[in-house]
Parts: sequence; structure tokens; C-alpha cells
Amino acid sequence: MPQEIERQFLLTELPDNLEDCPKLSMRQGYLSVSEEREVRIREEGDRYTLTVKTGQGAVREEIETPLQRQQFEDLWPATEDKRLIKTRYFFPLDDLTVHIDIYADKLESLKVAEVEFSSEAACNAFVPPEFFGEEVTSIGGFFHLNKVLEKL
Repeated sequence: MPQEIERQFLLTELPDNLEDCPKLSMRQGYLSVSEEREVRIREEGDRYTLTVKTGQGAVREEIETPLQRQQFEDLWPATEDKRLIKTRYFFPLDDLTVHIDIYADKLESLKVAEVEFSSEAACNAFVPPEFFGEEVTSIGGFFHLNKVLEKL
């Protein structure tokens, strides 16, 4: 089963040169959410995907399937009340790329850094830079979003 190895951190401040980084606007909606599994659709520029994530923590099973735009639009109404809008910045950090997500609408105070790794060893060895705030890897996902918001 394909895996995603990722750590997530709340940001209390943003790096100075963030506006110089490439960025994408995203719409994301959840079709099903529970403590152990989430099924979401995402529009990322002109790319559309259906993703199933299983598990919690830094290592999770992830299956991502491309969608056609019309498939995305057909599924979008089923995500009502479980949607996110964010801008993702691609911030270089040593040999990694940090995804810095700045949320909009009712989540506008939320800023999260996500770092993906090629191995669990690299994940465990990662030392976050000073501008990263509290680690929320074990909270992650839409199901636990309210817990993250309580920390803000």
C-alpha cells in the first residue's frame, strides 16, 4: 500500500521571503471522515484528485487517483460543510520543500507547514526551523481540525 511520510506544524509566523515562492490555490472537500480514514477531493490548479488516507501520525497509507474536472465538479456538492480553501506555498528548506498552507474563510487564522519525507529515518531526524510552531502531526486531517483550531 502506498505511504505518505509527513510531519505537520502550526505556524505562528511566516518566513520573510514566502511571497517569492511558487504557490497554488486549492479547494478541498471531504466525502468521508473518521478517526482512521478520510476520503477527499482536491482541485489544485488544473489538477483534480481523489485521495484516501488511512491511519494517524507521520506514516499513513495514501491512495491518490486522478480525476477529470467534471468528476470533481460532480462530487463537490457531496462535500458541503466539509470544505477547505487554502493557498499552498512551496518553500525550499535545505534539500526539502515545505508546503506552507494558509487557509481562507472560516479557517483564515490557520497556517500549517507540512514536510514530506522519503523515509521514516529522515522523518525522525528532521529538526524543524525556528519559525515552525507546535507539531500537530498526530492531530492532522479534517476529522481533528477542531482540535487544531482550539490551539490557535
